[in-house]
Amino acid sequence: MLSSTARQFVDDRWDHDIVARLSDYIRIPAKSPAFDPGWAAHGHLERVARDALAWVRTQPVRALQAEIVALDGRTPCLFFDAPSTRDGVAGAGQSGDQTVLFYGHLDKQPEMTGWRAGLGPWQPVIQDGRLYGRGAADDGYAVYAALTSIAALDTCGVPRPRCVGLIETCEESGSFDLPAYLDCLAARFGQVGLLIGLDSGCGDYERLWVTTSLRGLVGGVLSVDILREGVHSGNASGIVPSSFRILRLLLDRIDDSRTGRLRDPVFQSPVPPDRLEQALTAGAVLGDRIWQQFAWVRQGDGPDGPDGEHARPVTTDPVEAILNRTWRSTLSVIGAAGLPPLQEGGNVLRPGTALKLSVRLPPTVDAHRAAQRMKLLLEADPPYGARVRFDPDSAGSGWNAPPTAPWLQEALERASLDAFGLQPVWMGEGGAIPFISMLGERFPRSQFVITGVLGPQSNAHGPNEFLPIDYAKKLTGAIAQVVADAPFGRSAAVVCTTASNSLVSSRASTTRRSGCSTAASSLAVRAIRCGASNSTKPSLRAAACCNSRRLACTRDGRNPSRHTEVACSPAADSAAVRPLAPGIGITR
Repeated sequence: MLSSTARQFVDDRWDHDIVARLSDYIRIPAKSPAFDPGWAAHGHLERVARDALAWVRTQPVRALQAEIVALDGRTPCLFFDAPSTRDGVAGAGQSGDQTVLFYGHLDKQPEMTGWRAGLGPWQPVIQDGRLYGRGAADDGYAVYAALTSIAALDTCGVPRPRCVGLIETCEESGSFDLPAYLDCLAARFGQVGLLIGLDSGCGDYERLWVTTSLRGLVGGVLSVDILREGVHSGNASGIVPSSFRILRLLLDRIDDSRTGRLRDPVFQSPVPPDRLEQALTAGAVLGDRIWQQFAWVRQGDGPDGPDGEHARPVTTDPVEAILNRTWRSTLSVIGAAGLPPLQEGGNVLRPGTALKLSVRLPPTVDAHRAAQRMKLLLEADPPYGARVRFDPDSAGSGWNAPPTAPWLQEALERASLDAFGLQPVWMGEGGAIPFISMLGERFPRSQFVITGVLGPQSNAHGPNEFLPIDYAKKLTGAIAQVVADAPFGRSAAVVCTTASNSLVSSRASTTRRSGCSTAASSLAVRAIRCGASNSTKPSLRAAACCNSRRLACTRDGRNPSRHTEVACSPAADSAAVRPLAPGIGITR
């Protein structure tokens, strides 16, 4: 059980520090690169990463190291490393080098319309214990909650395993930069025994919710052209088919518009028995709240009027609703081109129409295979010989959690009971977090705790997004308890040796050294020298780059008092070392 002192530490951090930090974060339009092609020039992603880094470095975590890692031409990541405080103690029979890996992201969805009066995407507002504004809940809070959970243990003297963190800035665009960073930082993660992802949802704000699966996603643009130019509809309709009607015919190949069920078996997957059992439990807990959480319109005169019946969901059965949003495929139209604004719509048969499509896939369906099948179905035998193209722009497979280890199930139950007074609930989520499936493939023996603060009405990606402050506090404490219960031992500092150099990762505490050689590592390890504020000797941090299979340790000893920056370029064999202002220390 987390001590009252640790719980008070978490509450104070949120009340007197984190809420203010997140308010500043909300004000920055750090949109993901898919929504801001000029992200590099605008500098918003780098700014939120730097702001988070500055805060991380002030946290009372023993021997904490943190830096921004930015590969050339890619969005930046924040990486932190908190060495184990279990000195000399191997974790309950577990391998001593197992680590806890935290994940989150700092990039945001675009503004979206429909914010209530007094609210806005870049305007932080606190109402009824909720912090409104874009990105705080999805997923700006993650790095602050992660470090606070670690700091709560360290300040209270609770031993814990080594914890590392990767906070990216490309998640809302499909994490297309992430594989390069996983390669670049692989040697620094250690052997991940537990992955904690704080970018998921919760069924309510009354207990700990653990995500057991995530749906996959295929996105793309379907375009139909029938004419070279627009023509008078009175003259051409009945002879020239409408491009929109052709689109309707094509979409009918993908799903049944009456039921929403996708037709092709490639898009389907059976629900595993354990996930069905979890859906039954979650359905019993949530009941009608699973569909009542959405802002249904009414049939009365006004959009918010009390008169008339509200619109109806696809199903009111809680279990079916949960399975529909977690283990069944759906097709949505999320954008359009070629349609003029209403006030500009004339009696013209337009030459073409394009729709942006989004298909959510069951967790175990291969997204790339589904994308290929979708392209074949849409482009084959085009109606009326029209020019039809489907251009997939994203394809990410989902994720199905491995069986939960007994120690983790017990830890989660203790944490939920301690923080909320109720047992946790396991349930799948309908969204996608590409990082989770990537890590699942790289660390198949790892355990997972995927959770988050996105509960009823929190409305991530839409207007009026909010973070529930009290729930976030309790979740932070629960995560601290899980980390304390992880049965992993101490970690070792990395020593990389060449014929002429040795590189030691400096720690404030005594560390054990392990060899790193070309035979054991496929990574080129580069040294980053940065001046220590309280020592005449500079510290060295190991930066692993994925650009070479031979070991290369590079150091700049000419001016050890200056910070240096190492450029990690996948295409290059050497690091370009550039001076930085003291205190920055960014790896590029």
